[in-house]
Amino acid sequence: MGGIGFPGDIMFQIVPIIIMIVFVVVIGTIIFNVIKGIGQWNQNNQSPQLTVPAVVKSKRTHVSRRSHGHGNHVHHGSRTDYYVTFEFESGDRSEFKVSGQEYGQIAEADLGMLTFQGTRYLGFSRDT
Repeated sequence: MGGIGFPGDIMFQIVPIIIMIVFVVVIGTIIFNVIKGIGQWNQNNQSPQLTVPAVVKSKRTHVSRRSHGHGNHVHHGSRTDYYVTFEFESGDRSEFKVSGQEYGQIAEADLGMLTFQGTRYLGFSRDT
């Protein structure tokens, strides 16, 4: 009986290959992001800590929503990230992720001294 195989035979050969490709892409993406994060952390640690005059130009939030669970028990959650954009005397701007408490204490147009190290926000003291 040689002949032509059933379409299901092809599926049994292709599906494992597709699953392996998806697995490799997902694992590769995770490894890439971990290495990128470690590189940024290391670069921040190597950067000098600077304290410079700055003005708060804008504030924004980013809310991430997620749900997980199984069966009839689904849990919904969210996370809010807070960002502040500062402008330096040179006119350059940088955006930093800040804590919710810092975000609440900073207002647009505030003048003060910004302390940072690379892309890492360390603090802002408002001029009084």
